[in-house]
Amino acid sequence: MSDRSVDVTDGELFKPLLVLSAPIVASQVLQVAYNLADTFWVGRVSADAVAALSYSWAIVFLTVSVGGGLTVAGTVLVSQYKGAGDFRRSHHVAGQTITFVSLVAVAFAAVGYVAAPWLLSLVGATPGTDPHTYATDYTRVIFLGVIFMFWFFIFDALLRGWGDTRTPLYIMAGSVALNVVLDPFLILGFADNPLFAWTGTEAIGARLHAETGFEGYGVVGAAIATIVSRFFAAAAGIYLLVYGDIGLSPSLSDFWLDLETVRRIFDVGAPIGAEQGLRAGGIAALTAIVAIAGDDAVAAYGIVNRLSSLLFLPALGLARGTETVVGQNLGADQVDRAKRAVGLASGTVATAFLVVVALAYPFAEPLTGAFLTPEDPAADLVVEYGAAYIRIAGPAYVFLGVFQVVLGGFRGSGSTRTAMLLSVQELWLFRIPLAFVFLTYLGLGVIGVWYAVAISFVASAITTVAWFLRGTWTDRVVDPSSSGETAAEIADD
Repeated sequence: MSDRSVDVTDGELFKPLLVLSAPIVASQVLQVAYNLADTFWVGRVSADAVAALSYSWAIVFLTVSVGGGLTVAGTVLVSQYKGAGDFRRSHHVAGQTITFVSLVAVAFAAVGYVAAPWLLSLVGATPGTDPHTYATDYTRVIFLGVIFMFWFFIFDALLRGWGDTRTPLYIMAGSVALNVVLDPFLILGFADNPLFAWTGTEAIGARLHAETGFEGYGVVGAAIATIVSRFFAAAAGIYLLVYGDIGLSPSLSDFWLDLETVRRIFDVGAPIGAEQGLRAGGIAALTAIVAIAGDDAVAAYGIVNRLSSLLFLPALGLARGTETVVGQNLGADQVDRAKRAVGLASGTVATAFLVVVALAYPFAEPLTGAFLTPEDPAADLVVEYGAAYIRIAGPAYVFLGVFQVVLGGFRGSGSTRTAMLLSVQELWLFRIPLAFVFLTYLGLGVIGVWYAVAISFVASAITTVAWFLRGTWTDRVVDPSSSGETAAEIADD
């Protein structure tokens, strides 16, 4: 392999921004494929099983988001050190981030496994019901393998800071392919698996069932498929960092924790981790509010969340590309270029979202119904709720895209506390209070929650862009030493 990083500090800006961001967007779309595959096949079990995924994801997302926030510190520091030409410190930060975040992941996994039943009851799953039982089993399996998720997230964040977004994409593609293959069999087994009927291979399915007796693990099968596929992605990523020739290459000594470096990682990453934790906690709180309207509403919420990921995660991908461009250009003291990158990315995401929302709008019912079996007695109501979300909240995703990109600009500069406050406002200042009031006091039911979502996207985009235009975010957070290893010196080595 060779260094695939993109030069974003010289020459044309728009093309390298897209070249850097496109693989991140593709990776985010593949992440959606993980979620959609799980939801699709679990939907063949029952609506209760789909609701269980919604309850569980609120908890898993909280854990992964806090740890993922810390990995963004690696993106910021690696990108700014590289932009300043101090490559040796980029390598050192990479090793330190892997060790530190891994320790955090182990602690989260232990707590999450033990506390899963209690945490799920907090987000609205009623103990003793099928959704609570399914969600508990699924959540505990995910926590057993959450370290693999963290390792790949770290690898992805570090390579992104270096400017290489293609290598993580290739690994992610293989991981998703494995998950898609494993899902139908681990969830449904071989008996009466619709995959065999759709492919005309019922005889093969019957023979496999007769020989093995395997009938699948249900919701737990989705968790097992996710963990197995994540393991291979994590192993490949860590191997390439340590032994591969991919530009960013920490030495073994870089993995021994240095308190000063850990402090810097924590200073930059803690606000992002807190932001992601508060957002994930907000998602859990919103799930609990939706649960007031019943399990059918929660099932619909789970489906539309996965559909909306087709927009949110690509926006997040472009925002992460913006983080790298802003970080490297501020590291190189090119403030105007960093500002221009944010403007270009915002215009791109807004245009793309307008097109996608317009295309999805007429197909609200079919899009929601694709994740349910028509024989399920709750299917009609779930589809009605889901279609209403697409029609009410869908247009507001244009504002969400701009909101995420501008936040990426703040994070890339190291202004992570500002990004935290602006990000948290969307959920805790706008969406959650409005959702509760609309659903309960105004009697709008779950439809009121959908209106709250739309309002929160628009309001938060307006306030965030206004703060960005003040221009108080442009100071970098690194102070490269004169002994930093330059590109020429590395080439000489």
